[in-house]
Amino acid sequence: MAQIKLLGFWYSPFTHRVEWALKIKGIEYEYIEEDRYNKSPLLLESNPIYKKVPVLIHNGKPICNSMVILEYIDEIFEGPSILPKDPYDQALARFWAKFLDDKVAAVVNAFLRKGEEHEKAKEEICEMLKILDNELKDKKLFVANKFGYADMAANLVGLWMGFFEEASGIVLATNEKFPNFCAWKDAYINCSQVKEYLPSRFDELLAFYQDRVRAQAPTSATPQK
Repeated sequence: MAQIKLLGFWYSPFTHRVEWALKIKGIEYEYIEEDRYNKSPLLLESNPIYKKVPVLIHNGKPICNSMVILEYIDEIFEGPSILPKDPYDQALARFWAKFLDDKVAAVVNAFLRKGEEHEKAKEEICEMLKILDNELKDKKLFVANKFGYADMAANLVGLWMGFFEEASGIVLATNEKFPNFCAWKDAYINCSQVKEYLPSRFDELLAFYQDRVRAQAPTSATPQK
């Protein structure tokens, strides 16, 4: 039985972050796919407060929240650093990771929801893109020109937002409005550290989010949550 277990959803950018970190560190682990509509007793016992994935279980002890897990992996296991060694660069990495994580609900609502929350979220995402467009001018990576913690947090906007845009037909990140962000996104996708660990089920991911968008249509009696 594996010493390390990861509970996750295959389509989740947050699960992907943890898988990414484990692979970068060269750590063997057992992956356990969860059912969002029928969560396992192991998940509910391991994360009784939020009842969410991802959860990393190391020697029987659960760690929750993708960014907390990344820091734990970086502290406990040998291998390439995820957080920068310099204290100031660490602070910058944590700042941008927090900034990006604070936009999760807005990103989901902007592309996968309907109505008033959708319109408000679109405005918030455009403000986020303005900030990132300014920050990422002439940059390929967030901190110290080295791939790490903040760049892994950026998988939501660097990769998953592309799935959301294609699935919904709503494109907010255009070259005309946000050229620096779009240039960064192209470089991000082609970065060796990203390409090596890209999610393998692209077509399935797109189909999954297209189904999510259809489920939010006004005619849907039971929209997904």
